[in-house]
Amino acid sequence: MKKLIVAALAASVAVSALTTAAFADGKKIGVSWASFQEERWKIDEAAMVKAIEAAGNTYVSADAESSSAKQLTDIEALITQGVDALIINAWDKDAIGPAINAAANEGIPVVGYDRLIEDARTFYLTFDNIGVGRIIAESVKAVQPEGNYAIIKGDPGDPNAAFLLQGMMEVIGDDVKSGKIKIVGEAFSDSWKPENAQKNMEQILTANDNNVDAVLSENDGMAGGVVAALSAQGLVIPVGGQDGDLAAINRVARGSQTVSVWKDSRDLGKAAGEIASALAEGASLDSIKGAVKFSGGAKGVEMNAILLKPTPLTKANLSVAIDGGHISKAQACEGAIDGVDGC
Repeated sequence: MKKLIVAALAASVAVSALTTAAFADGKKIGVSWASFQEERWKIDEAAMVKAIEAAGNTYVSADAESSSAKQLTDIEALITQGVDALIINAWDKDAIGPAINAAANEGIPVVGYDRLIEDARTFYLTFDNIGVGRIIAESVKAVQPEGNYAIIKGDPGDPNAAFLLQGMMEVIGDDVKSGKIKIVGEAFSDSWKPENAQKNMEQILTANDNNVDAVLSENDGMAGGVVAALSAQGLVIPVGGQDGDLAAINRVARGSQTVSVWKDSRDLGKAAGEIASALAEGASLDSIKGAVKFSGGAKGVEMNAILLKPTPLTKANLSVAIDGGHISKAQACEGAIDGVDGC
């Protein structure tokens, strides 16, 4: 009997030791968010956490609250906590440099999340933002092929603002040169804030006596500000945006926004969690499945990257977002005009 008890105790200790070892082997993935003001980041985070925990790892995070200085401090704190990999959604592409150096000095791999950190020591994960810009312009141009265009750009410190504009100009550039399309206003909107976009749109409308035929907005939050400015003047014109924000999808159904390019944040967050977990286990940047070489930044630095493909949402295919579980039919279709797919 004593032998059985001893054996049972030994087995219990062995299982306990294995369990403790399993937990000890789990990696810690640190995530530094630039700002949580955008609706979409919560969606990204949920998918990221799920992927990280599915790999047996732990998620820890910090919100820089739109501050470059705080983001550097946040990342320093994450490194001090002993993270094995970092996912960084950079607030400022240039100011983030010291954090990348600090991580490299500690041998901590970095995933540049959604926003480019142009450093070969980081893995770049995003949607094809140049492609997003093209889709926005193509969708708006399809319904308004000529006339006066306004372009509402994002924060000047975010490389995505330049990528999106590049894609837009690939579509409308020749028409601008020929005079078929005239850009009557173009402005950056600090921090991508809707209220800043609304002020920019109001100023453009005033400067042009409301003679604006279409608007290319670089994201949905700002498109909301644009639509507010237009509505105040009794105007309904084609407006493009991106992110698949729930309010934007409803605006598409109502007819006040032409397109929202949906970058399914669940896919991006999941990929980030999986990539960071692999890097934490010692995988090299160029061994990540699906990685390609990217050198489209301002400095031309060659990096390992994955660029996911986005989906344009218009009134012709709104059911894609509904059927995909991104938005309920009730949310999408409230106040919808006739002929909206899925409504």
